[in-house]
Amino acid sequence: MTATYVRACALTELEEDAPKRVELDGVPVALVRTEGEVFAVNDICSHANVSLSEGEVEDCQIECWLHGSSFDLRTGKPSGLPATRPVPVYPVKIEGDDVLVSVTQES
Repeated sequence: MTATYVRACALTELEEDAPKRVELDGVPVALVRTEGEVFAVNDICSHANVSLSEGEVEDCQIECWLHGSSFDLRTGKPSGLPATRPVPVYPVKIEGDDVLVSVTQES
C-alpha cells in the first residue's frame, strides 16, 4: 500500500515536548515535536481507551496519564506495564512549515 500523506498542522503549532491531538481521516493522532524530530502515534493508549496526547513527553517517549505506561515515539512499543501492546506509529514528512502524516501506512 502506498502512503498517502495529509497535512496535520503547521510545524510552528508544535511546541517542544508538548503533544498535540489531531484527527486525520477519522484516526486520532498524537503529534510530538521532540529531539529535533516530529513523531506521530495513535492517540489512544493500547491499555486503556484514553488520549495519549494528554500525557507527558520525556526521552522520546509519551506517557499515558491514566496508568503511567510509556510508549516509544519511534516504535510505539510500551516500556512498561500495564500496557503490553504497542500503539501504531505513522510516517511523518515536513514540507516547508507543513507537518504531513500518513495514517494509511503504519511503520
